[in-house]
Amino acid sequence: MSGRLLRWICTGAVVGTLVTTGPPAHAAPAPEERPVTQLLTDLQQLYRSAEEASETYNATEEKLKKQRARVKALDDALAKARGAVRDGRGDAGRFARQQYQGTTELSPYVRLLLARDPQRALDQGHVLGRVAAGRAATVERLAGGEKKADGLARAARTALAAQTALAARQKKQRDKADGQLREVEELLSSLSVDQLAALRQAEEAGTAEAQEKFLASGALGGSPATRPPSRQGDKALDYAVRQIGRPYKWGAEGPKAFDCSGLTQRAWAHAGREIPRTSQEQWAELRRIPLSRLRPGDLVVYFPEATHVAMYLGDGRVVHAPRPGSRVKVSPIAANPVLGAVRPDPGGRAVSGYTPPKLPEGATSGSDLGYDRAQVAGATDSR
Repeated sequence: MSGRLLRWICTGAVVGTLVTTGPPAHAAPAPEERPVTQLLTDLQQLYRSAEEASETYNATEEKLKKQRARVKALDDALAKARGAVRDGRGDAGRFARQQYQGTTELSPYVRLLLARDPQRALDQGHVLGRVAAGRAATVERLAGGEKKADGLARAARTALAAQTALAARQKKQRDKADGQLREVEELLSSLSVDQLAALRQAEEAGTAEAQEKFLASGALGGSPATRPPSRQGDKALDYAVRQIGRPYKWGAEGPKAFDCSGLTQRAWAHAGREIPRTSQEQWAELRRIPLSRLRPGDLVVYFPEATHVAMYLGDGRVVHAPRPGSRVKVSPIAANPVLGAVRPDPGGRAVSGYTPPKLPEGATSGSDLGYDRAQVAGATDSR
């Protein structure tokens, strides 16, 4: 792939060039004063920022899950260690009482000197020696157990502090994403029906143009013809297609709602392959493949920061959970600026006799930017 094509894929836009810098220092004009193309660009930028914040939240959520598991494991180990220490202290106390009460009687050396049968005394001495060794071992275990319990207690306190810090960070990230989504809602709520219709037309025209350029570039190998998927890829795609129509909700992993990476992760988990939770982790950790070798079930990652992900359907289309206010749907692969593609099962062999899944009615309908204000109003509910 040429450097020019790669730059276009990474930084191309649905309508014109996406604005990648922050807003200008002067106050932005009111929605009614902005041209439709500018409104669309502003809306895209708001969604992109919100999605980046939500993916950061998801990454922290995954860290928090692991940290909770670590705290629980340490707590369980600490409880066992403390139980062993209690038992050891009980044994040590019993030995101390026996020593005080004189139940061990004479030392084995005195027994040997006074015994009429030296061999029997020696035998008894061995027994007493073993008992003494057992007591010494018990004391040693008690000391080691107390040391282990102290270490586990310190580790548990440290792990709990890390969990608390992660939870606080996650709350800030959730609040940031909620605030950005409220900005989207406020912008959409300020638009008239005519403006929303004009936005829809501009988006559709821009997507069609971007798709035409993308296919003409040869990025898909000169033809968007569908290659057969792997067995797992076929199963993952079937799951994703069956979710068409379910609402987008940021941070959601199904089964009633999804965000973009929640859908791809759940679909591949259904196929028996665990993949990372966020789009950025999926891009970083899964095997990257050329766009020209895409097959159904592969994941297409978008934007330079890898903040959106979709599943390749074939024929130049993807299944994805687009944005808050929208629903899982089928879109052209170039509906967003493509960064690249990854394959969750690089060793999977292509199936023979593949039949693409049947799409439900209305699978391609609806805006990728979610113009239904009734849906958008519910999209900002915090988790």
